[in-house]
Amino acid sequence: MRLIRRWTALVALSIAAAGAGAQAPYPSQPIKVVVPFPAGSLVDVLGRSIGEALTGTLKQPVVIDNKPGASTLLGAKIVAAAPPDGYTLLVPTVTTMSMAPQLVSRPGIDPLRELTPIARLGATNFFLSVHPSFPARTMKEWIAEVKAHPGKYSYASSGNGSPHHVFMELLKKQLGLDIVHVPYKGSSSSMPDLLSGKVDMAFLDGTLAIPNIKAGKLFTMGTSMARRSVLLPSAPTIAETVPGFDWSGWIGVAGPANMPAPVVNLLAEEIRKLQSTPHFAELLNKAAMEPTEPIPPAAMADFVRSEYARWGPAIRTSGATID
Repeated sequence: MRLIRRWTALVALSIAAAGAGAQAPYPSQPIKVVVPFPAGSLVDVLGRSIGEALTGTLKQPVVIDNKPGASTLLGAKIVAAAPPDGYTLLVPTVTTMSMAPQLVSRPGIDPLRELTPIARLGATNFFLSVHPSFPARTMKEWIAEVKAHPGKYSYASSGNGSPHHVFMELLKKQLGLDIVHVPYKGSSSSMPDLLSGKVDMAFLDGTLAIPNIKAGKLFTMGTSMARRSVLLPSAPTIAETVPGFDWSGWIGVAGPANMPAPVVNLLAEEIRKLQSTPHFAELLNKAAMEPTEPIPPAAMADFVRSEYARWGPAIRTSGATID
């Protein structure tokens, strides 16, 4: 009997130990989503909407943590250093994953190695916008006018190394143009000068470009994406005149490296479901973003690597740096 009691006690202890070591099904605690932009920004609004949706479907609170800084790399480093258990996520952009690591001499993070891409939420189209007084109404006329007056015209950007800067420098290089760069601290800060004609042109995302184009305060020569915008279908693409010009930004969801495949797949599937809803379509429209086809988790790493490789030569061609 004594031996039986000892054996029973050992079995009970083994079961208890196994239960203590077993992990609860994901998710079993709140999830933190790091947004590497300030509160109220486009990425923040989209991140919060994703958080609200996941709170409802995953039955756990999703808390947004704004960590702007270092060209979005501050937030990326925080997530990269977190446990890869799915409880710390990131809302990265093309700047985070492809541009900033190649613009900064010491980025302190390699997103291709230290982050797990999970999903792409949508794309950001950019509109080459000019003041209405500019003497051109087509891309061909714009090219001819700028070529005829080298150094006469200026363009605004949201800062050195921003997509707005790189896009224009690529266009200048491809067409052999001379346009003076005027960097600002964000696109919004450039708008008074652009609307008054103090600077002549800029690549603008849809949130700034479309309302002003519709109001007649700006005119667009074309879009940076090679397919026409669903937000403003009447706007031609630059690629219709300049073959091969096809550039855009994007926003996604990522986590630390080495996340368990079941957790990645679960998150990607919940995001995919959200992307198929009218609510998400309305959200993209309000954010002036272009809808994109969902990318399966297994293909997201390839997408991010291809984007990184594509942006490298573009950045070098533009001569842009952040340091």
